Amino acid sequence: MTPAAHTQIGAVMEAYFEGLHQADSTQLRKVFHPKLAYVCATEGDELYLDLETYMARVDGREPPAARGDPREEQILEIAFASSRLAHVSARMTMMGRDFHDLLTLVRYGAEWRIVTKVFSYVPRED
Repeated sequence: MTPAAHTQIGAVMEAYFEGLHQADSTQLRKVFHPKLAYVCATEGDELYLDLETYMARVDGREPPAARGDPREEQILEIAFASSRLAHVSARMTMMGRDFHDLLTLVRYGAEWRIVTKVFSYVPRED
């Protein structure tokens, strides 16, 4: 894929990480597709939400930034299946948990948007 596509996906991921760190649903709505599928695959905590339900949860949480938590994230892989389909594997830490996210992105008009967020987590080991 083109360097421009990698740059665009990187910008989506930066906005995604910052939106989660700030618990900013307005910011997150800019990176999520309106038909988002949010899936927690952690055993015993399986969860399936749509965009509006997930944004309500984000709005109800204390932002990690307000607690003074540092941003800790890493993009592990960006893979393109076509000019309209990409996959991102990422890790991040927040709310006392280590998360592994598998994100599927699609072209939505002229932008990349996250259409599926499937993740699991484990309690953070200090």
